[in-house]
Amino acid sequence: MRRLIRDLFLRYFDSPELAKLADAALLTSNGSRMAFTTDSYVVKPLEFPGGDIGRLCICGTVNDLAVMGAWPQYLSIGLIIEEGLDLRLLERIVASAADTANLAGVKIVTGDTKVVTRGECDGLFINTAGIGACPLGRGLSEQPIEPGDAILVSGTLGDHGVAILNARASLGLDAAVVSDCAPLNGLIAHLLHGPPTVKWMRDPTRGGAASVLIELVDSQSFGVLIREEDIPVKAEVLAVCEILGFDPLHLASEGKVVIVAKGEDARMALQLLKQHPLGRDAAIIGEVTSDGAGAVRLQTASGGMRRLLRPTGELLPRIC
Repeated sequence: MRRLIRDLFLRYFDSPELAKLADAALLTSNGSRMAFTTDSYVVKPLEFPGGDIGRLCICGTVNDLAVMGAWPQYLSIGLIIEEGLDLRLLERIVASAADTANLAGVKIVTGDTKVVTRGECDGLFINTAGIGACPLGRGLSEQPIEPGDAILVSGTLGDHGVAILNARASLGLDAAVVSDCAPLNGLIAHLLHGPPTVKWMRDPTRGGAASVLIELVDSQSFGVLIREEDIPVKAEVLAVCEILGFDPLHLASEGKVVIVAKGEDARMALQLLKQHPLGRDAAIIGEVTSDGAGAVRLQTASGGMRRLLRPTGELLPRIC
């Protein structure tokens, strides 16, 4: 996927905004700053413990704007529906999307609907786009990331990935394993309106926390060191990972954010996160380092050290 984006799409779609490959493009129009993003959702199954494709598409778009320091405002929604889809299921999904938009405080202001013949779509695909005002409060700091900065996560990792796996493979896991799918704009606004210096944020969806941290250090003069013992993971998620050989750091989370904050502000940022219902399990999991340039290293619970690498393939396809 990275080669496809770099060697094909960026070669033809030549713009400095796109070349940054951020979660949203930061644009200026008539002196006003805004963020703009788009995403498509092909999750299977369409409904899963803790959510559905309707809730997921709103949360994903809202979160891509929020992690750029923007306040999400307006969304579009486009539905590609397979002939024969149960209308009761479609109504549940549309109602779920509407409820989630209301929860996030965004408006769905335009959309499109297409129906394709049976067998061409696998039920339902959804595309969304979103616009948000930027910056949010002070917005993200323009200070460069440097050694000593702290790495935080807003809560437990891998919940969404395991919930989808359980729903898809019928593993018979406890009902407590549900997706963490949630709009993060309220949590992020609470953090950015506070005094801590926040330099960078990403939501760890496909590829999980490991992938976003690897993207952070790619071609940089600094590295990242995280500590396994400090990473919040639910016992049920960890058990599935141990049985199936997965790493929770590579599993998707749809209601969490990975944050880089100024080192001296880390405890304050953690306190603010924990004040919000979506940040109760937040933790400081590591720091930016002057050594190990371009690498993400994990200090294991047993005292060893290993480098985190991108998966050679997609652990769980159709995850979002």
